[in-house]
Amino acid sequence: MAANLAGNDVGRASRRAAGHPMFHRLCRAGLAARGVNYILIGALAVQIGLGDEGKTAEKKGALQVVADTPGGTVALWLLVVGFAGLALWRYAEALYGQPVPGGDKPVKRLESLVHGVVYTAVFAGALAYVLGRKTQTTDEQSKTFSAEAMSHTGGRWAVLALGLVLLAYGVAKVVTGVRHKFLETLRTGEMDPRTRQIVKSLGVVGHIARGAVFAAAGVFIAHAAITFDPDKAKGLDGTLREFAQTPAGPWLLVAVAVGLVVFGLYSLCEARWRKVETVGRGQGR
Repeated sequence: MAANLAGNDVGRASRRAAGHPMFHRLCRAGLAARGVNYILIGALAVQIGLGDEGKTAEKKGALQVVADTPGGTVALWLLVVGFAGLALWRYAEALYGQPVPGGDKPVKRLESLVHGVVYTAVFAGALAYVLGRKTQTTDEQSKTFSAEAMSHTGGRWAVLALGLVLLAYGVAKVVTGVRHKFLETLRTGEMDPRTRQIVKSLGVVGHIARGAVFAAAGVFIAHAAITFDPDKAKGLDGTLREFAQTPAGPWLLVAVAVGLVVFGLYSLCEARWRKVETVGRGQGR
């Protein structure tokens, strides 16, 4: 009885926290941090594709660019806080459902949980960087994970499954962009017609570009499992560079990179108009 009462108290407290305006501001800060991150990643990739200081850009990550700017340390801590907010928001959605039609379905909750885990890893990496610890590139992380996983019984199949999941996720994001499903998550009623059209265009281009990158990364990881060669696994860095090796040359990389910048701009729009207030209040449930 006492345990049940304590559990109910914890549940009510967590629901109140998830519905608090300060939590919503933290969620929006997370969306803004994601936007800044994608804008920087895309801008660096554009430099690589155009050959404009490309060698220098290849050696830099988004966090290094922020660190090199005046007030970079403060900006880095703001990004860390934002990524933490992004993870907590997704965990709240996993508990209480997404504020979209059918947002309380298990598949939606699972989607939010997976996003929460991913953003927790992003937060941890950013925090480690700010604290002065050496962090691996996404390529190094992918190869390390693949090698470690494939050294265990059944690990090869786990890596293959991860690659297929990333591929499916990327395709789903492309579909989301093409079918404008992302509009369900926005408070479009607060936008004037011109703003709504601009945000819609940013969302379409951004989701398609982001989906293409995730799908390509999934293909590389699956290929690593099939060929039993962890070195073939690639993270975001290597996946973007691979676009430059296609017959379209560096221009495909530039196109995808510009698309990621556009997704970053769309994320900034989400920081303003994303439906986060309904989380934890039982709406869309």
